[in-house]
Amino acid sequence: MGAVCLLLWGVNMVSIGLNRAFGTILRRVISHSTSNRFKAFGVGIGVAAMLQSSTAACMIVSSFAARNVITITGAIAVMLGADVGTTLAAQFMSLDLDWLIPALIIAGYVVNKSMDASQYKHVGRSLVGLSLIFIALSMIKKVAGPIGHEGALETLIEPLASQPILAVILAALFTWFVHSSLGTVLLFMSFVHSGLVPVHLGLVLVLGANVGGAFAPVIMTLRDIPAGRRVPLGNLVMRAIGVVACLPFLKFIGPHIAELDPDPARQIVNFHTAFNFALALCFLPFIGPMTRLSEIILPDRAREEDESLPRYLDPTAFTTPPAALACVARETLRVSDIIQRMMRDTLEVLRTNNAHLMQSIRDQEAIVDALYESIKNYLARLSSQALDKQESKRYMQILTFSTNLEHIGDIIDRNLMEMAQKKIRNQDNFSRQGFAEISDLHHRVMDNMALAQNVFMTGDVKMARRLFEEKAVLRNQELLAADSHFKRLSEGVAETIATSSLHLDILRDLRRINSYVSLIAYPILEEAKALQPTRLKPSRTGRGRIRPGHAKKEPDESGSQDENDG
Repeated sequence: MGAVCLLLWGVNMVSIGLNRAFGTILRRVISHSTSNRFKAFGVGIGVAAMLQSSTAACMIVSSFAARNVITITGAIAVMLGADVGTTLAAQFMSLDLDWLIPALIIAGYVVNKSMDASQYKHVGRSLVGLSLIFIALSMIKKVAGPIGHEGALETLIEPLASQPILAVILAALFTWFVHSSLGTVLLFMSFVHSGLVPVHLGLVLVLGANVGGAFAPVIMTLRDIPAGRRVPLGNLVMRAIGVVACLPFLKFIGPHIAELDPDPARQIVNFHTAFNFALALCFLPFIGPMTRLSEIILPDRAREEDESLPRYLDPTAFTTPPAALACVARETLRVSDIIQRMMRDTLEVLRTNNAHLMQSIRDQEAIVDALYESIKNYLARLSSQALDKQESKRYMQILTFSTNLEHIGDIIDRNLMEMAQKKIRNQDNFSRQGFAEISDLHHRVMDNMALAQNVFMTGDVKMARRLFEEKAVLRNQELLAADSHFKRLSEGVAETIATSSLHLDILRDLRRINSYVSLIAYPILEEAKALQPTRLKPSRTGRGRIRPGHAKKEPDESGSQDENDG
């Protein structure tokens, strides 16, 4: 049992390591691979051979199909190739390479430590995982031999040998449980090699492993939209048809497999490869009908798109942190677009007293809250992965920006819309000059929001500095607008008197929104050492004296720090 667990653990290490090292590249390749079915088939072979997992490949293409990145036809062709690709990985791991174990461990350690700042350090993890696979296979071969001569075990195996359907079902359930058809096939191969399981039963168990490997993605995508579920369903149907067609003729197929290589263990792996190649040859010409069948079984649901549901949070990307961070950054930008739409509509509500538009803004704020909750949960799951220094910085940047966007939504809903409701109820109107001041400040905030989006995506220091400087400019503009408002009050302008508190509160809230927007610049400027540690001058009384070794700093152009800074 220890050897079996070590084998499955090693397969998992290889798959995750290669996914983290090359997952982003492979995803890009898949997304551009479906121009024709033969190209998609070839890419599927390469991707699964790299990832060492057809399940991982299936989840990736399913998520792409759900978002219309690739067609269902192309995705099924990729899966036919991926099923073949995992058999090539099994071919390599079935070779007698025990002499490579020390070299793999040494190389894995050196690569992981020497490339600590690069995503390719995970290649080292895969090399160590590969060594664990060879160690586990060696352990199973040594331990399983004596067990095979136990009478009790023979009593258990004989019914399976005489009941192939039961053997297929049990093998499929075990493969689904461990989520690795590659690991299961290697395990059955080692059992056959040690004499624990006869060759003809091993072939039946391989068929069960193929069904179980296709069943796992079907379960994992049950909550997806129909487009995302069709790919694993089509893969399962094709494998099931292949197993049903192959099972009655297995006794005729076995001798031909033995002619290729008399070694019982090699027969298992060769049959696994031949079965999946045969499936590909049979179904590649009929991918169109298979796609239509999957659409009949899983038709599109007629429904309006729910904006509160995330569009870009790919649950299959967690094992590739750069891809997962790109997904959550894209969803955060979507929240930013909604916030900007709310801001534009807010000015229109303040200008026209449009109650219907005011309610629409509040509905959009509920969408922002729902998306922010999804982003937080996604980031929480991502935090369980091992992130390098740059990935951790990006993680915190995304979390901070999304949180600040949610705060801006709250300000719009709880403050600006409350004031708009009061203005509508009292049928108040701003003076012409007063609304022009609000409008000017609003436009500057909108410009800064667009600038903040660019800073968030690029991390550009020059744009971050400009965004930071804009904060001081906007604060001065707020003070000038307030002075102008008080001057109109002293002149007795009727509209100004009626909307005085509203006017000043709106100016304050626009400045608060801009403060949240500008926070995206802080970590970028801090990393570039472009920020002063403090704005306080040393106290004349001696208290708060600057400690030795700390330079005296002058206040910057933005004046005193407001409540949202820091």
